[in-house]
Amino acid sequence: MVRTALAALTGVVFVEASSGLRAIEVLGLQPVHLVVLDLNMPDMHGLDVIRFLRTHAKYRQLPVMVLTTRGDDTSRDAAMDAGASLYLTKPFAPSALVAAARAQLEAHAPRRV
Repeated sequence: MVRTALAALTGVVFVEASSGLRAIEVLGLQPVHLVVLDLNMPDMHGLDVIRFLRTHAKYRQLPVMVLTTRGDDTSRDAAMDAGASLYLTKPFAPSALVAAARAQLEAHAPRRV
């Protein structure tokens, strides 16, 4: 459903990872401009993925959007404190997800001089 919604972003290549460890592996194999991450993943919690990204210079500025079923303030605060760029909850409106992703991509796009 996420991939289908984000297909509205033209010129964007999508790569999926089925676990936190696989996500980190994928990031090391190719350039990535935005991460959409769930907190509930096999083998590595989403918060741990965010913390990993924020401890490596290469990924410190990489936008990380959390998209999860956890709508409580504690989960939201933990994700934002770990370094998430944005926190969204499921269920979601596809148009809201696309708008949020577009805004994150534009905010973190390389600046032309």
